[in-house]
Amino acid sequence: MTVTLSATLAANEDIERRRRAGERVLHLAFGEAGLPVHPALRDRLAAASDCNGYGPVAGAAELRAAAAGYWTRRGLITDPDLVVCGPGSKSLLYGLLLAIGGDVVLPVPSWVSYAAQADLVGSRPILVPAPPGEGGVPDPDAVAAEVRRARTLGRTVSTVVVTLPDNPTGRLATPETVARLAQVARELDLTIISDEIYRDLVHEPGLTYTSPAELAPERTIITTGLSKSLALGGWRIGVARLPENGDLRRSLLAVASEIWSAPAAPVQEAATYAFGDPPELTERITRSRRLHGRLARAVHERFAEIGADVPVPQGGFYLYPDLGHLRLGGSAEITKILLEEHGLGVLPGHAFGDDPSAARVRVAVSLLYGDSAEQRQAALDSPDPLRLPWIADNLDFLTTGLKELALVRHGAVSRPHPALVPAPCHG
Repeated sequence: MTVTLSATLAANEDIERRRRAGERVLHLAFGEAGLPVHPALRDRLAAASDCNGYGPVAGAAELRAAAAGYWTRRGLITDPDLVVCGPGSKSLLYGLLLAIGGDVVLPVPSWVSYAAQADLVGSRPILVPAPPGEGGVPDPDAVAAEVRRARTLGRTVSTVVVTLPDNPTGRLATPETVARLAQVARELDLTIISDEIYRDLVHEPGLTYTSPAELAPERTIITTGLSKSLALGGWRIGVARLPENGDLRRSLLAVASEIWSAPAAPVQEAATYAFGDPPELTERITRSRRLHGRLARAVHERFAEIGADVPVPQGGFYLYPDLGHLRLGGSAEITKILLEEHGLGVLPGHAFGDDPSAARVRVAVSLLYGDSAEQRQAALDSPDPLRLPWIADNLDFLTTGLKELALVRHGAVSRPHPALVPAPCHG
C-alpha cells in the first residue's frame, strides 16, 4: 500500500514554500480556523501543565461528562459512558473504521481523509454523490442501490459517513435528506458516522439542523472536536458519542489503547472547560461564526461575479465553485493555473473524490483574516471585517486574480508570474 501526504497538508507546505521564496500567494487551501486561542483556554491549559499521567483510554471522566452535557444541551441526551475521547476527531474516525470493519459509503465530494483512512484500514469506499445543491450526505436512494449491488457481489458494507455541515462544499444537508438516509440505514443495517465538527459554525442560527442521531440513535455515531469552533487544531482533542452498543465501545477502546493510549491530559482539562459551554466561549464561537460567514459570502460573491457555479455556503469556512464555464481543463489544471499564474492557492476537487475532469475546487476563507494574532483578533472583533485594510487587500487580490482568469479564457490578458509580484507587508 502506498500512503501519500494528505492533500490539504501537502498544499499548505507548497504554498508556504512559495511564500518563503517571495511569491505572493493567497492561501485558500487549508482548512484551519485562522483565529487566536481564547485566553481562558490558554489559562486552563497552563494550569494543567503538570498533569502528566496517561489517564483512562476513554478519556477523563470529567471530559466525558462535559461532552455528554454538550450534546444534551443540543437535544441529544447522552450518557457519559457512551463518550470516547481521542487526540482529534480524525483519530477517532480512523479508530471507528478499524473497530467496525467492512466497506464504507462516502459522499462525493467529501473530506480528503475519509477515503484515505478507508484505504488504510483495508475498506473499499463506495462513492455516492450528494443530492444537487446539498453536500455532506450521499443521496439516500443511490446509497440503497449501491449497497445492495455491492452485497450481491459478496462485499460487506457496514458504514456510511456524513458531514454536517460539509467540508468541502460548505453546505448543510436538508432534514429530509438526513431522515431518508436514517431510514435507509435501518433498512440495510448500516452504521452512520456523523462528523459534526462544524455544527456550531452554521452561519444562520435559524437554519434547521438535523443530526441522524435524532432519528436513528441506535446506529449513529457522532464525532466532533474543538479545532474548528474554537480554533484549537494544534491541540488535537476530539470526542465521539456512541450508540448503546457495548461491543463497539470495547472494540474502539481496544484500538485506541494500541494507537494513542489516551488523549493528552492537559488538553483534556481545557477541553472539559470548553465543552461546558461557558458564556465567554459561546460568545467567542458566535463571533467566529459571524466572521466565517461574512468572509465566505464575500468570497462567494467574487466567484459568482466571473460566472462560476458556486452554491452559497451555509456553514464552516468553505466554498466549492465550479469553473467549468471557463473551459480551462479539469480540477488539476484549473488549480495549477490559479496558483502559478494568479497567486491563488486552492485544492482541486479530485482530492475530494470528485470527477477529475470537472473544474471544481475547494476554497477555504479562514486564512484571509490576517497574518498575525493581532490582525486575526482585530478581524474577530470588527463589526465590519471587510473594511480592515489587510482583509480588503486580500479580497482585492482575489478579485483581480479571478477577473484575469476569466479574461485569459478569451485571450485578453496575460498575468505575470506571482514570483515577480512582491508580497505585501502588513506590519
